[in-house]
Amino acid sequence: MLKLLIVTCLHEFQSDVAKLFGLANIAVFSSTPITGFRNSQAIDIMDSWFASGVEKMDSVLLFSFTTAENAACAMQLIKDYNKETAANFPVHSFILAVEKPEI
Repeated sequence: MLKLLIVTCLHEFQSDVAKLFGLANIAVFSSTPITGFRNSQAIDIMDSWFASGVEKMDSVLLFSFTTAENAACAMQLIKDYNKETAANFPVHSFILAVEKPEI
């Protein structure tokens, strides 16, 4: 089953994430620069998405259409990476189902 793997991270971690994609057998992916904003007055479930006290961050969004197995592998590698690096700005990732691909 086809999945859409989406990852956000600081620009400095992009090459690390690309290496993790390679370890997960994800050879084809796209990336685009993004700027993350945090409204310090907002209180919702996204409060932990960007680190507290920071209003603007230059980040990158990487995504790939891949198999469920490769996406799950990448998610585990990213989880392990976050534990090992203990950065203030962890790499975030999630998987979406692709319901009706037209190939």
